[in-house]
Amino acid sequence: MKFFSQSFLYDDPWSIVSLAFFLRYPNPHAAHVISCDVISRHQTESGSLLTTRLILKRGALPRWAPQGIISKTESWVVEESEVDPFGKVVRCRTKNLDHVKVMQIEETQLFEQAENGRTLQTTEAYITSKFGWGLTKRIESHGLARFKAHVQRSREGVSLILNLLRQARVQPMALGSYVATIHSDHSFVGTEVSAESHGSDSSVLSGDENQSIPPRNNSWLGKFWS
Repeated sequence: MKFFSQSFLYDDPWSIVSLAFFLRYPNPHAAHVISCDVISRHQTESGSLLTTRLILKRGALPRWAPQGIISKTESWVVEESEVDPFGKVVRCRTKNLDHVKVMQIEETQLFEQAENGRTLQTTEAYITSKFGWGLTKRIESHGLARFKAHVQRSREGVSLILNLLRQARVQPMALGSYVATIHSDHSFVGTEVSAESHGSDSSVLSGDENQSIPPRNNSWLGKFWS
């Protein structure tokens, strides 16, 4: 088993960072994400919002992987989140549902309000392989290396959405209200951001204030607006 832990401090308030986190797909830094669907959502008696999403991601096998180790490189990932608007905390847990014998990644994300109106993000992950055949440690090391690379790209994706929110001058509001707002907003302009194909995070084997904003005809941005 391999373990990863890292913290990052956003300059933006908790409400905006939390909104950007849930709106992070699609973005050009997550080209491996094929789909993301809400399968359940309800509010608890204490006022927290519980959401379960099913995400399909495309991975890539390393060259040294035995032929036929998995039947397909796509992986279903379940994401379970809790938003506590009173304590200003977001807790999110993800794990892959298939290929778990080869490798399973269980990731937790925690977003908390910090001092001076900033937001602290803490990411932790456990990478485990039960494949055997002398490849367990190599698979786990490969998964850890890919996950570390993913963390930076994931943060870049969230930062891109944060930049879009700043450009739109959107105040904290419900996700549904925000989506309705951006459907009628056509004011985003800027230079094109290249969409690079990246590796997966929980799939198997696989904030800059002045950042340029891609035009609406970008394929990923079209999906964001839809």
